[in-house]
Amino acid sequence: MSVDTTSAVAVPIAVRVSLADAVSQSLTMAARGLLRIKHNPQLLFDVIILPIVFTVMFSSIFGGAIAGDVVGYLPILIPGVLVQVVLAASVTTGVQLREDMDKGVFDRFTSLPIARIAPLAGSLLSDMVRYVVGTTITIIVGLIMGYRPASVIGTIGACLLVVVVAFALSWVFALMGVLMDKASTVQGVSMLVLMPLTFMSNALVPVTTMPGWMQAFAHVNPVSHLVSAVRQMTDGRFGAEIAWSLLGAACVLAVVAPLTLRVYMRRA
Repeated sequence: MSVDTTSAVAVPIAVRVSLADAVSQSLTMAARGLLRIKHNPQLLFDVIILPIVFTVMFSSIFGGAIAGDVVGYLPILIPGVLVQVVLAASVTTGVQLREDMDKGVFDRFTSLPIARIAPLAGSLLSDMVRYVVGTTITIIVGLIMGYRPASVIGTIGACLLVVVVAFALSWVFALMGVLMDKASTVQGVSMLVLMPLTFMSNALVPVTTMPGWMQAFAHVNPVSHLVSAVRQMTDGRFGAEIAWSLLGAACVLAVVAPLTLRVYMRRA
């Protein structure tokens, strides 16, 4: 009698699920991610420390030169720091994804009868908690230093806008996490891409103070549009910059999320 000695391996299962099931399964995976944060609060370290460091440091360096004093500079600075901190936190999303894949966590998920997008979407959804923490700490630090937004509702809306845009952008870094072989490489390349976008914008200084070629880049930089939208909302105004930011996030999500999923399934 012959015996099959083939070792058991995790085989990706092609499953058709409804949109409601896919959403439900993604939320279940997000709950798993929240448990990871609960058992390892150090994952919130960057979104707690960076807002404090950035706000105090940049206000002390640029406040007197740009606005005459620190308090006068805060309406310019806080929206910029808000965007910088949360977008920087989205880089960590791709790094953690690469680490999970290296540990074989996602390999096991591919053998489950669930929507293919659920493990990836769940991981990214859980990281939105980090974005909320980052926005909250930034606003609190600003208030302590003397920042007074004109509209409370507009400020809350601005925080939600930044979180939504960061979620969309996190799919770009998730794609890097799937494509690259090391978490350190993902972090290095992601920051190399993100730093010019955040610093060559209107986040910290007026665009008019920049060289001509940098002004041209800053005017088309999506980070500048997002920062402008946040400033408008905290002032109680709602302009076209909000729509541009949401449209950009929707386009990134529509293009990059399916691409990330396809690459992930091929590598898995």
